[in-house]
Amino acid sequence: MKAFTRQSWGKWISQILHPSLSEDELNARLKEVRQHLPIPVFWMLGKAQSGKTSIIRVLTGSSLAEIGNGFQACTASAGFYEYPDRQTEFVRFLDTRGLAETDYDPADDMGWCEQQAHLLIVVVKAMDHQQDCVIKAVRKIRKQHPDWPVIVAQTHLHEGYPNRAMEHVMPYPFHQAPFEVAVPNGLSRSLLKQRELFDGLGDHFVPLDFTLEEDGYKPADYGIENLWHTIEETFPLGLLALFRQSEQRHLLNDDYAKKAHPHIIGFAVAAGLAAAIPIPAVSLTTTVAIQAKLFHSIASIYGLTLTVKSVTEVSSAAGMGALAGVGGRELAKLIPVYGQTVALGVAGIYTATVTYALGRVFCLYFAGTLRGHVFSAKMLHALYREEFKRGGAILSRSMEGADT
Repeated sequence: MKAFTRQSWGKWISQILHPSLSEDELNARLKEVRQHLPIPVFWMLGKAQSGKTSIIRVLTGSSLAEIGNGFQACTASAGFYEYPDRQTEFVRFLDTRGLAETDYDPADDMGWCEQQAHLLIVVVKAMDHQQDCVIKAVRKIRKQHPDWPVIVAQTHLHEGYPNRAMEHVMPYPFHQAPFEVAVPNGLSRSLLKQRELFDGLGDHFVPLDFTLEEDGYKPADYGIENLWHTIEETFPLGLLALFRQSEQRHLLNDDYAKKAHPHIIGFAVAAGLAAAIPIPAVSLTTTVAIQAKLFHSIASIYGLTLTVKSVTEVSSAAGMGALAGVGGRELAKLIPVYGQTVALGVAGIYTATVTYALGRVFCLYFAGTLRGHVFSAKMLHALYREEFKRGGAILSRSMEGADT
């Protein structure tokens, strides 16, 4: 590989500050490269007002407004939500409407997503036993796709509490039936009755109560850890690590960093896919343009702009070798699963990992800028190394299904 000189480094910085691809050209490239990575689909199946949107909100950390504005129609009876957005999505949520109608046929919705990695989450209110339309739809889906994992989320637990003053039972008591005596008798009977109704259709049952802060129930995301555990167990793609950012450093736990995290994941994956394109000129141009878009996006989230100083100081934390993509040995040393699940080769996974780590360092850098902190090169480099190791582990797992 040709040596990556200081002149090349300067050119990379220049292209980061002034991308060579227009927004439309970049979007076209992003759409093309992402076709090589199957996007997992969470199919949310349930009656209206059963809590499907609340589950999406809690899993993603998105607001109700963001979810509402982000949904797009894909069939006559369903819409989908790309998370975090169309440019950087790494998961989709399919929400089926009209289940109360007796003539609902899930065939169109199955056709939309049956070629993609898939998880069916059936959402039912804990105290609602009128689930004939939902059961009928699930039975059809399971008949055609018996291998699809099915999670039955039993929601709105508080509607089964004897009075408004009752609080959630802590610790979470629904790991196995029969439930603890602290669970109200009526609620307990209802949950078990629903399990009978979905016998043979649901692989896992997860009682939940996702509310808004103003509703007064604490925690507002009651049962989320059990839901994530079940998702990870039935759908082992390492999605929890993609959804949740590292909590190692205080300045990387603010709202800015949380908002930036899913975009870092999405753009890092796209950069890795672009690096695997077997046409070097196209690969390099697209990769740098994707990195530029990410870094500008992070700066915008913090209300700042990229400068020669900020790009130079952050990229220096990685060093010229990382930007040249010559660290295959280093990747193998830092990431235990390397070489076992990576289908993209060194260039793809390494570029994705570098992009992720740099994005995280930019978050720390900009957080410090807002607070008047000046981080030493040593500290930035230490964070880069930490995030490089973490990023490689989670990205290699999520990208193992890529087809290049």
